[in-house]
Amino acid sequence: MGWVEAIVLGVVQGLTEFLPISSTGHLLLAGRVFGWGDPGAAYTAVIQLGTMAAVLLYFRHDIATITSEWVRSLVKPELRGRTAAREGWYIILGTMPIVVFGFLFRNTIETAARDLRVLAFTMIVVAVVLEIADRVGRRAKELADLNIRDGLLYGVAQACALVPGVSRSGATISGGLFLGYTRLAALRYSFLLSIPAVVLSGLFESRKIGQPGNEVTWGPTLLSTAIAFVVGYATIAWLLRYVATNSFRIFVIYRIAVGVLILVALALGAAPR
Repeated sequence: MGWVEAIVLGVVQGLTEFLPISSTGHLLLAGRVFGWGDPGAAYTAVIQLGTMAAVLLYFRHDIATITSEWVRSLVKPELRGRTAAREGWYIILGTMPIVVFGFLFRNTIETAARDLRVLAFTMIVVAVVLEIADRVGRRAKELADLNIRDGLLYGVAQACALVPGVSRSGATISGGLFLGYTRLAALRYSFLLSIPAVVLSGLFESRKIGQPGNEVTWGPTLLSTAIAFVVGYATIAWLLRYVATNSFRIFVIYRIAVGVLILVALALGAAPR
């Protein structure tokens, strides 16, 4: 991997990780468009640590409160009913599905699922799901209303993002909207829920960087990660402001357009599968 490739992919990661348009899918697509090939699941997982660092910084006060309340609730039962303490338990619960499915289907995720036909299909299907969720969702519940059932269903939705093109934020936001949460509540929880899964995945996959047979080395990977952090932080700030007064329609249209373009390119033989 060259330095220019690392810069471009770092920017792509930072821009797309939090938007409901699939960062993994865009990294895969960027590699094909520029003739660099698939950057690989390991590289993708590691540079996501950059965008997770942006989440940790942006939501540092929320995360500190949740962590503190959760730890204190372990020894003080009277604190277990507080919203922050419950969020801590629900984040742990919601992380379990992606860990289990990620382990069970790890080989498929790293090979067959990284096909452009799969990417095109998921881009379009999840766009439709997000549009429906945004239309029919009651948007009445806040995170204080989170319960065990919703926490687990959020986790199942997040696990769907193991398939490139689904989008972690797209899946969890759609799940939250279907469950009746407001747009901002669904978006905020998608940020918080992603932290354990992304950090664990990135640390686990980091052992593959620079290994024999893997062309990706640590220098470009660290550069991509740093760029993803800076761009990701700006993207979080913009997205929270945007969703406060707008629907997700723009992302729905974009996803469908990208999916259709991929299908056309494949049909014309202009892109490898």
